Amino acid sequence: MTLSIPDFSETLVVVAGDVMLDQYLFGSTGRISPEAPVPVVHVQETDDRPGGAANVAVNLAALGASTRLIGVVGEDAAADSLESILSGRGIGCDFNRVPDRPTITKTRVQSRGQQLIRLDQENAAALPGDHLVALLENAIAGAGAVVLSDYGKGALTEVGAMIRVCRDAGVPVLVDPKGTDFSKYRGATLITPNQSEFEAVAGVCGSDEELVDRGRAMLEELQLEALLVTRSEKGMLLLEAGLEPLFLSTQAREVYDVTGAGDTVIATLAGALAARAPLADSAALANLAAGLVVRKIGVATITPTEIRVAMHQRGQGGRGLVERGELVDMVSESRERGERIVMTNGCFDILHAGHVAYLEEAKSLGDRLIVAVNDDPSVRRLKGESRPVNGLEDRMLVLAGLAAVDWVVPFSEDTPAELIEAVLPDVLVKGGDYRPEEIAGGKAVLENGGEVRVLTFRDGHSTSRIIERLQQ
Repeated sequence: MTLSIPDFSETLVVVAGDVMLDQYLFGSTGRISPEAPVPVVHVQETDDRPGGAANVAVNLAALGASTRLIGVVGEDAAADSLESILSGRGIGCDFNRVPDRPTITKTRVQSRGQQLIRLDQENAAALPGDHLVALLENAIAGAGAVVLSDYGKGALTEVGAMIRVCRDAGVPVLVDPKGTDFSKYRGATLITPNQSEFEAVAGVCGSDEELVDRGRAMLEELQLEALLVTRSEKGMLLLEAGLEPLFLSTQAREVYDVTGAGDTVIATLAGALAARAPLADSAALANLAAGLVVRKIGVATITPTEIRVAMHQRGQGGRGLVERGELVDMVSESRERGERIVMTNGCFDILHAGHVAYLEEAKSLGDRLIVAVNDDPSVRRLKGESRPVNGLEDRMLVLAGLAAVDWVVPFSEDTPAELIEAVLPDVLVKGGDYRPEEIAGGKAVLENGGEVRVLTFRDGHSTSRIIERLQQ
């Protein structure tokens, strides 16, 4: 499956559910308390992190999506801390502050890499949900998707009404379910139980065939459009009404911590759907993101850059179109893995065999090949008003489809010197009759300890010659 990463920055996703604050107290232990047989922890560091539905919102913000969060909190310092953290990450908060109900807080005391105790503050009694339904109605204008994150803490008592609000507005609604009564999620676009949660409702499945059969029965009974079952080391199963089941193999090579992985899955899925990606592609991206997040310690997030790098490693990133800032981040991550970066540039107006041979030779000089492409106005300045024959997007798409090319980036200046100086590749390559010191950006590369190489184009192939033949 060839995947592309959608533009999350153009999307709005609304998250509603049980918001929490995860507090971590880190410290050293050196003695046992004289008051009880417990260690004395000298707290040296504290860290407040959004949890529950708030972690879903944080994951969406990390992808670049505009995000609003709806939930119930108390009139307390924990709510102030949570809202401050979320606002600092660009997340809009629509909180129902309830004076006699504490903000759900989980405090973990850790020493020497081990959790010693967890202290929970919560009141999980059901709340009247009319206020959250009204907040949701006001928030979904322009939204591409809604996530209902149910942790069973009482915020989603009117989940059926919330689903109806979303469906009436034509907005896809995804639910991360809780408990054994899935009937309350009837009419949702999609639900994302893990296999244990699914089997607690549908019954234990002895085979993949049985899992599919029971999943299809659930689709019909709950009037869902789709069902995504996460299966830990077995990956995921996506069932869509009327389509063949899609089994996605796990993408995790190393697993350090599965905490919050479900939040990453539903956030990535919702963000991709909001950006109008097909559901199968959205699920594949969510599966890839889950495989990355479990390699991190604690509740963590994934960025589009991390997903794109992982796609290239797996041969899934067939369209490596990137912007300048994004490219610099990806190059930095590649270097951390010890990869050698090669860069070249050109108009690449009508791609021919000479170009392909040249790019393959360039790629052989390293691990990653960047192709910088002149935009249309800069091509006209170089080649005349009749050029380019193909527009920038078409030229970049064709280049991105070549096996030798990893990333394609546009530039608008007369030369790519500024872009090359920002990337500072290990090898700068140019085709034609040049001396290394004449190549734009070459001086900066050499001063940084890199190489500048001149390759010869294959004889008998040129864009100008192709145009002449067409005119004849």
